[in-house]
Amino acid sequence: MKKNRKKVYVGLSADILHNGHINILKVANKLGDVTVGLLTDTAISEYKKFPHLNYKQRLTVLKSVKYIKKIIPQETLDYSKNLIKLKPDFLVHGDDWKKGIQKLTRTKAIACLKKWRGKLIEPKYTKNISSSLIKKKLSDLGTTPDVRRAKLKRLIHAKDIVRIIETHSALSGLIIEKLNYNKRNKYIEFDGFWSSSLTDSALRGKPDNQSVDYSTRMLGLNEIFEVTTKPLIFDADNGGRVEHLPYLVKSLERIGVSAIVLEDKIGLKRNSLFQDQQKTKQDTVKGFCKKIEISKKSKVTDDLMIVARIESFILGKTLNDALKRAEAYSRAGADAILIHSKEKNANQIFTFSKKFLKSKYYKPLIAVPSTYSKTYERDLINNGFKVVIYANHLLRASYPAMLDAAKKILIKQRSFEAERKISPINKVLNLI
Repeated sequence: MKKNRKKVYVGLSADILHNGHINILKVANKLGDVTVGLLTDTAISEYKKFPHLNYKQRLTVLKSVKYIKKIIPQETLDYSKNLIKLKPDFLVHGDDWKKGIQKLTRTKAIACLKKWRGKLIEPKYTKNISSSLIKKKLSDLGTTPDVRRAKLKRLIHAKDIVRIIETHSALSGLIIEKLNYNKRNKYIEFDGFWSSSLTDSALRGKPDNQSVDYSTRMLGLNEIFEVTTKPLIFDADNGGRVEHLPYLVKSLERIGVSAIVLEDKIGLKRNSLFQDQQKTKQDTVKGFCKKIEISKKSKVTDDLMIVARIESFILGKTLNDALKRAEAYSRAGADAILIHSKEKNANQIFTFSKKFLKSKYYKPLIAVPSTYSKTYERDLINNGFKVVIYANHLLRASYPAMLDAAKKILIKQRSFEAERKISPINKVLNLI
């Protein structure tokens, strides 16, 4: 047995372990005893898509690799913390991080190694293979209901805030699935979809009063799920009749929905953003807690979240009423609380969140900034919110675009003028 082996550090995501990773580990093992810093979900999401496998699953896979002596978590993309802790003689990383989003990470790592004369070893990048490439191919194939459903809870645990946007069709789902950009060396994307009863109704030319049944809406979900992999939160209004609620929960869970949002209103639905709410009635605390309890008992997996949507502020009731309901719904088993407001700023929901954060019944908070749209995500984070839902923006964006194109064609009696503002058909075809 070799004595006084050098210390070697390798940072890995290992969402999909391939021969490129093995090549790196072989090089590292020849240099000394290898400690792998396995990037957490949080660390991975800083620079690329959220991993398919969770940390424990990835850890299990790596434990079977013979070139590794020890595995520790790496909680950020920045290697500095683990490097300072271990003071390795060598850091081994493929030379692909010399460019792109990890370039700054590399610079910091080199500066850190210099403090104890550690060396960076950069084996040549293995061509024609990468986790990102494999994951793209897997995304093209699709995902399973179980994998999709489990992602939302993981995202809430891993991220400061989970960014959800309304998706009313398979095409809008594809746009969000593939949309991302790099902001100050940080990977930015939407984390999932919102299935809105308002936009599902409007898309079919019907009022937002539950005139579109759940079966019809689920057909639309299946179309979205066929071409995407991200998690989805379902707007279930008040859930309908209590007797039918178990079947709704089971059906949504079976197809892979990650969360079901139930609002505490009863009777014929009236959209919460209407000023006149005089005919709208709120459920009793006891009555709505019963709905939550039935929903929780009806689900099969731990991954499906039941979210309680509180309408107290919409109906002009007090902060104390909203807080009382939040605590009761939490005790009844709600996994998260959506506090709704139609004020022009976020002061009302921030007053609520500051109080609720101190409660022993606190659950993750969800904001829907349809009316307080000037509020930045950083302000939601600072006030204790974990999820933000942009609830109707894609459908609202499509309406003026369609109207403008149709009007131009009607007035000009040709399509040339409309072509200037619409997407080339090849762009749509390439997306699909």
